[in-house]
Amino acid sequence: MRRVGLILLALVISLSIFLAFDVDSAKAGTVKLTYANFPPAPTFPCVQMERWKKEVEKRTNGKVQVQTFPGGTLLGAKNMMDGVIAGQADIGCLCMAYQPGRFVITNATSLPLGIPNSLVGSLVLWDLYKKYQPKAFAKVKVLTMFTTSPSSIMSKIPIKTLEDIKGVDLRASGGAAQILKAWGANPVGMPMPATPEALQKGVVKGLFSSLDVMKDFKFAELCKYVTLTETVVYPFAVVMNMDKWNSLPKDVQRVFEELGAQQAAWTGQYLDNHVKESIEWSVKNQGVKVIKLSAKEKAKWDKRLEPITNKWIKSAEKKGLAGKAIVEDIKAFAAMYSGK
Repeated sequence: MRRVGLILLALVISLSIFLAFDVDSAKAGTVKLTYANFPPAPTFPCVQMERWKKEVEKRTNGKVQVQTFPGGTLLGAKNMMDGVIAGQADIGCLCMAYQPGRFVITNATSLPLGIPNSLVGSLVLWDLYKKYQPKAFAKVKVLTMFTTSPSSIMSKIPIKTLEDIKGVDLRASGGAAQILKAWGANPVGMPMPATPEALQKGVVKGLFSSLDVMKDFKFAELCKYVTLTETVVYPFAVVMNMDKWNSLPKDVQRVFEELGAQQAAWTGQYLDNHVKESIEWSVKNQGVKVIKLSAKEKAKWDKRLEPITNKWIKSAEKKGLAGKAIVEDIKAFAAMYSGK
């Protein structure tokens, strides 16, 4: 009897070991990734992050599991790229406008070249990256890119003319800052998450960005005026640690590759729709007044921006880049995606 008991015990132990090994084997087949983002969870860069996570997990049948970190909880806005390169996060979303000297080619989409919306901007940016393969991204795997919708001015004071904007402190980043300067404003550089406090303390009188932030960052509570300039976009990139990318199974890599252009288009379409909702919400719920420049006034504003692109071309060519060709490509891609 005792012998039978010992045999049963041995069987139970063997079965337990087998099951434990089987569970560990199943776990070993799961790819777990961390994805860092810097703005708050409700904002569009994080909305697209959650959509990408969901799509990846669905297309890989759960083989890939993505843990997301919005709001700078894993990496901040300015150390996102280097943090991903160092492996502090497997994936990171960064705004290239925060480092204009580092991402020269892709930041050319921030020039005043008439990109009409986020969908067109996102597809243009992706094509630009694919064509030129900038060295700035040599140490990472680029998963997708997208842009904001065209920027307008959100302010505490009404701005209807160039005289009104003269000397006004407005938040902007990267190439957008030189546009404010051309109009006579005083551009103040800072990450978007720092802007609400700057507005409350009077450090800035407003900001220059896409209008989704009126709702997502609740800027409509602080800025009661919107001046529709619809001038330039801010470019973003989603990058992955190269060692982590190389460690992925080929079928997972294929899923990520397929999602590149698709995610860019999805994000652009989402944001364009969201901007419309944001403006409607701001006007209806916060009493925001929307100012549209007259044709004569808009022509004055646009005239001041003409030297910016020429200056960028010369600067890029001094660095050995095909400045003129890059600008012409952006215009051509934008025309194509706009159906022109």
